[in-house]
Amino acid sequence: MNFEKEYDLICVGGGIMSANLALMAKLLNPNMRILILERLDNVALESSAAWNNAGTGHSALCELNYCPEKEDGTVETEKAEKICTQYEISKQFWAFLIEKGYIDNPNDFVMPVKHHSWVTGKENSEYLEKRFKAFQKHFMFDTIEFTTDVEEMKAWFPLITEGREKGEVMAASRIDRGTEVNYGKLTKKLFKILEEEFDTPVHCNYEVSDIDPDNDIEWTVEMKHTQTGTKHNIDGKHVFIGAGGGSLLLLQKVEIEEKEGYGGFPVSGEWLVCNNDEIIAQHNAKVYSKAGIGDPPMSTPHLDTRYIDGKKALLFGPFAGFSPKFLKEGSNLDLLKSIEFDNISPMLGAFWHNLPLTKYLIHQVLMDKEDRMNALRKFMKNAKSEDWDVVKAGQRVQIIKKDEYKGGKLQFGTEVVSSKDGSITCLLGASPGASTATSIMLEVLEHAFPELLNATKNKKIVKEMAPFYTMEVTENIFKKELKRVNRILNL
Repeated sequence: MNFEKEYDLICVGGGIMSANLALMAKLLNPNMRILILERLDNVALESSAAWNNAGTGHSALCELNYCPEKEDGTVETEKAEKICTQYEISKQFWAFLIEKGYIDNPNDFVMPVKHHSWVTGKENSEYLEKRFKAFQKHFMFDTIEFTTDVEEMKAWFPLITEGREKGEVMAASRIDRGTEVNYGKLTKKLFKILEEEFDTPVHCNYEVSDIDPDNDIEWTVEMKHTQTGTKHNIDGKHVFIGAGGGSLLLLQKVEIEEKEGYGGFPVSGEWLVCNNDEIIAQHNAKVYSKAGIGDPPMSTPHLDTRYIDGKKALLFGPFAGFSPKFLKEGSNLDLLKSIEFDNISPMLGAFWHNLPLTKYLIHQVLMDKEDRMNALRKFMKNAKSEDWDVVKAGQRVQIIKKDEYKGGKLQFGTEVVSSKDGSITCLLGASPGASTATSIMLEVLEHAFPELLNATKNKKIVKEMAPFYTMEVTENIFKKELKRVNRILNL
């Protein structure tokens, strides 16, 4: 393989993040020299893969952890508003690609599936009603419906209401514009555009071992072919590390002070997947509930309609597990390798202040299939073990960072770490990552290529690609754009 000696941008990782970043950069400057590297033999095999990703199209329509209840009893909606906006930006970008003729059929990767929240018990039902009333007041969520009526819930999600005792206290809400997304399929489409329209292929089977400063404005990426062992040193003016769980280990090798104090906590996952077509046909919804008391946000149970490999599926989970690997195809030494002098204190602090998480993970690891089925039966009273299989999901690495008061804290979500000059950027963290990839990568472009975004001709293109990124989102604008984009995406 003949590589150029120098590139404007080197993307490490063949997932949804690199796909968004590289494609937007090329749309803004088709002459930009971009190198994309992936250590596996194809793209979208780790966190972006359909079986490794929740696929909800995280837009805060049903995820209750984005709306915490404050001490005064009111429900916060600020985080939900931000995530909703970020997801709509992703949809706007997909709509742009369709209008420009780069993507033919949006329903290859995105489908309409109503988003529901469902809880049991008086206290949880009261919380859900408070959230409903808070959402009603905001234009992003004002189409929300709420019910405590079992007959109405039966119409929404019959599998969950079947076999319930008379008088059981339940509540549910729904927003009908929800989506289901196959991010693996989408990622492959984006990389196909890059290869066919911009002559920018992904180079698979190349593992990056180090990233060193070359001079004031460049980096040298050391890599080798995983099959032949051939090594290359390639210079890049900008480097983006978007290697999922593997990003932290690479960031730690980069000589920038901004990396200090970051650690990672790996969490693996499993789904229960229905193998009975009759049951799958009865459910056409995404139903999220509340995490248990003391359980982390990642544990939020949900019963999901999915579309994977052209077929409708039904998944329940996720169930967490522990693995020292930072990637599904990673090494058992990953966690040990990530411990350094500057992050020992944050990691110990995060561990000490998250003992409930440790207890939760131990409990999850010890669960057998029947224990998982019993968790499902809280959703589906009549679930039978023979109708469900256990399938391994992806590997996530939650961010650990310094905290002034706790020494270190475990942070859920995603975070961009960037050098002062923006010449190297790294994405850490997990959910709602894929759903918000477009806005996150626009943030990376702000760090790395501000001149690209600020060029007069490109401001018009960015406004066309992602209108919500460039303006204040008012009620009129939001509803008009939502209608336009949903029409283009056939939602």
